[in-house]
Amino acid sequence: MTSFAPDSIVLNRKLPLWYQVSQSLRASILGRSPDDPLRLPTEEQLAGHYGVSVLTMRQALKELEDEGLITRHRRRGTFIEPAALRGAPVRLLGSVDAIVAQQSGMTTELLDHGTVPVPGALAEHFPGAGTVATYHRLRCDEKTGEPTNHARNYIRADLADRVDLADLVRWPMTKVLRDVVGVRISRITDTVEARLADPETARLLQVPLLSPILHYTGITYDEDGRPLDVAVIHYRGDRFSFTVTLDAH
Repeated sequence: MTSFAPDSIVLNRKLPLWYQVSQSLRASILGRSPDDPLRLPTEEQLAGHYGVSVLTMRQALKELEDEGLITRHRRRGTFIEPAALRGAPVRLLGSVDAIVAQQSGMTTELLDHGTVPVPGALAEHFPGAGTVATYHRLRCDEKTGEPTNHARNYIRADLADRVDLADLVRWPMTKVLRDVVGVRISRITDTVEARLADPETARLLQVPLLSPILHYTGITYDEDGRPLDVAVIHYRGDRFSFTVTLDAH
């Protein structure tokens, strides 16, 4: 039986390996094609793929099993759970793959895209630029069709020609920039605020006007410290919570 082939990852030895592996595998699972196999490779094969011990791999798989993304059957193997709920709490621990996993696993509709003057609120992130490329997407739960968040990405105009719109329907912008466009990402800075739904957000997310939402801003930087992308995402407050863990080492 053919097994699912997860993406590769460059591990950061300063962060827990099991966490990085679980988030990378989670992003691969949530970003898979409908015709991809549901069976995962064995623990030993996955450990070899990621370059970690079997014990570390087992801990990563337990994380995904507890979340309901996979099921494990003695002597049969480990399988992706296709009906798993995608709106799970987001846990961030300094890994780019955690950001990819955060934004994956939902039905995505591209609402609009184009080139606009740099918004005043973002001018500090795009110094000297007159315009930026913008992409507005609505994400819905695959199972229920319920809207969960809508996102606007603002990226440097020189990158726009290298972004395929079909990729943005399947994958988060972070993954497209890193794995398709080929930009080397050095870091992502996240800010999460509690806000009230404005008229546009209330309409798109199908929530009452002025109901609580989570307002997320993520700034992605290249190796030279220049912003590549500013993502502004509004999450339904009744579907998401954010947990941030800081490594002391």
